[in-house]
Amino acid sequence: MGWMMPAETAEQERIWMAFPPGGYTLGETAAEAHAARSTWAAVANAIARFQPVTMLVEPKDEETARSYLSAAVELEPAPLDDAWMRDIGPTFVLNNDDGGRLGAVDWVFNGWGQQDWARWDKDAKIGAVVAQLAGAERIGSFLVNEGGGIQVDGEGTVLVTETVQLDPFRNPGLGKAEVEAELARTLGATKAVWLPRGLTRDSARYGTRGHVDIVAAIPSPGTVLVHMQDNPEHPDYEVSREIVACLAGTTDAAGRDWNIVEVPAPQTLRDAEGFVDYSYINHLVINGAVIACTFDDPADEKALAILAGAYPGREVVGVDARELFARGGGIHCITQQQPRPSRKARP
Repeated sequence: MGWMMPAETAEQERIWMAFPPGGYTLGETAAEAHAARSTWAAVANAIARFQPVTMLVEPKDEETARSYLSAAVELEPAPLDDAWMRDIGPTFVLNNDDGGRLGAVDWVFNGWGQQDWARWDKDAKIGAVVAQLAGAERIGSFLVNEGGGIQVDGEGTVLVTETVQLDPFRNPGLGKAEVEAELARTLGATKAVWLPRGLTRDSARYGTRGHVDIVAAIPSPGTVLVHMQDNPEHPDYEVSREIVACLAGTTDAAGRDWNIVEVPAPQTLRDAEGFVDYSYINHLVINGAVIACTFDDPADEKALAILAGAYPGREVVGVDARELFARGGGIHCITQQQPRPSRKARP
């Protein structure tokens, strides 16, 4: 079909987000709601310094959202259950065989594998809503998948995890071959690298069951950033080493061995709920910048320096992401990039 998901470092038209509408993400108290809204807004406002941002918002929340957001952030009314745009929104692709036509892969969304705490009747329709607003061709898919469950290099490589795409509560009966064929059709992926799982906290009750965008990212072809927990007291000490060993035994779509760059986990091990999954891997690359998670942690400075080296020429902007991770995700999870076509599509 000619569709290809560009690398996240490719030029972008805008970033899509969603304002927290209520429920688990917003919390039960006014203080929790303010903390959530403030953090979502801090990410949007940071991005808006560099490129356009469109924020979907429940119509009843438009006035509240505007009070938190800079005037540069555009608002679009839409019914929402939650605010994790990476997962509820579409995955944008380009068709360079047809003049750079913009497409939007509309995965099936079922609340991260039918989680009993999740609602998704509205969010399941957001992929199509965003595709229409963006003027993209909607590409329907039978695959239950989320944007946080894939990482690409723009040259045919896709990273996935066995615990997400092969989750029996997402895609019962599908094997790797069927998943890979659909990723080839929709993303142009010619080589899928299967990681065994994600981080420990992400496999708990309020997690995604193992999204790849918290453990590994591809800043450039042939290079992969990997979350590395160096404290043996944390269960991710073993998980990190399992991920590195798995990647060391694979190549990318071009046949290159991976240049594996380990990004140290924050030194913080626990929060009120148990072992944390704080990760610097869950960053967002935009035009001229990287919006990176910080945790008021001694490792922040070193991790941001590694990201600066991995993305030369981009300003690294840190945003405290602890309120995001307390709710189950990070900066990458609440954003979705729309690539800029390299040339005008044919009418």
